[in-house]
Amino acid sequence: MAYDYLDVSGGEGPLYLKLYRSLKTAMETGKLKHGERMPSIRRFCEDLGVSRTTVEAAYQQLCVEGYLKSEPKKGYFVRSGESHTLPEQHRPVPVPILLAAKYRYNLGTDCVDAENVDLTVWRRHVREALNRHESVVSYGDHQGEPELREALSRYAARTRGLSVTPGEVVVGAGSQPLLSLLCGLAGKNRVAIDERGFAQAEQIFRDFGMEIVPLPCDENGLDPAALRKSDVDLAYISPSSPVKSGSAMPTSRRFELIRWAQERDGVLVEDDYNGELRYRARPIPAMRGMAGGSRVAYLGSFSKLLLPSVRIGYMVLPPELLERYRMRARNYNQTASKIEQLALADYITSGQMERRLRRLRKLYATKSQAMGKCLSDIFPGIPFVLEETALYFRMPVQEEEANHLCGLAAEQGVRVRPRQDGKGLSLALSFSGIALPDIPEAVRLLGLAWNKKG
Repeated sequence: MAYDYLDVSGGEGPLYLKLYRSLKTAMETGKLKHGERMPSIRRFCEDLGVSRTTVEAAYQQLCVEGYLKSEPKKGYFVRSGESHTLPEQHRPVPVPILLAAKYRYNLGTDCVDAENVDLTVWRRHVREALNRHESVVSYGDHQGEPELREALSRYAARTRGLSVTPGEVVVGAGSQPLLSLLCGLAGKNRVAIDERGFAQAEQIFRDFGMEIVPLPCDENGLDPAALRKSDVDLAYISPSSPVKSGSAMPTSRRFELIRWAQERDGVLVEDDYNGELRYRARPIPAMRGMAGGSRVAYLGSFSKLLLPSVRIGYMVLPPELLERYRMRARNYNQTASKIEQLALADYITSGQMERRLRRLRKLYATKSQAMGKCLSDIFPGIPFVLEETALYFRMPVQEEEANHLCGLAAEQGVRVRPRQDGKGLSLALSFSGIALPDIPEAVRLLGLAWNKKG
């Protein structure tokens, strides 16, 4: 069958993107008419000699943008192209990433392995919370449900070395809402952050009109001398994340940063993302515990321990900000679901969270070893770096390569996402959302995809 309206020979990017562009142009120029039925995915694959993933990706993007519509059991049909025609400078840039559901293997950092989720146990705790009729028909506590704050204070003591009272804990719908609250309490206009950066936190700082001051790091993490010279009194750090030496920030550096905060009357914002999930060695106690509770605001969450879709995080405020919070607390609404807070309180109190933590440490140790071996076998000589608590391997790439490599991986059915830091782009290959037996095949397909480069 002839496809006179197709031209996928030129342009940049993976094949599905070329096919998408060619079909869109045909619709906008009238070569494909409104209501015209498109070839089936199977027919298109056979006629063009391309993979099913390529055609699905192109069709999916066209459906998202309204150029095609899918009718169950009938096929794909062209929608009016004229209504989509815009001046060239206003035409939307196609998103070169497939939706996660279309991938065979998901190496994204935003999911967990469905086979290792306590859905049955979590469902029971949610059901029990829903049966507490008097509790669920009222607004939640502005600071977080008392049962949850009590459970969190005990959990943080056992897993992170924190000695906190429920009155120091503030619950919210993840780290960003809590960081927003913290920025409002701190009232600062400048914040120091290490040069690697963290996009989600930086966006909150920008939303508050704060100047972000990137500071250099040595092999042990954020440089205290640079911090002293920066003339800031608020610093955002992630001491559980790997530093240049490949391990977490050492205890000696943590004490140096705490001394800066004490001497400066400053505040350290400790983002302890997955700090208790370290599996190659015993977790290092949180900085707030080392500081005796002062000058450190602590952020913790459960996205990789429980479920990413359960958006509950918690913050422990230092005395310097706690009194200010209490003066304003009644004017803040709680951002996290009261039902999920009650369920999480029971989940922690029953011991399920810590039992799950022990299981996950063993699982992720096995997964990281498996993926590390596969990567070294398929890509010898490429410096993949393990981000232990973030649960992925990082591969530095040039900025212009990132989307291209992600697109090539997508053609093989593997989802890979770029991550931006202060030194440029990397591709993050996460093992949190893929089943252990699938890791070798996913890495093999990446080898097929990326060996075609150039």
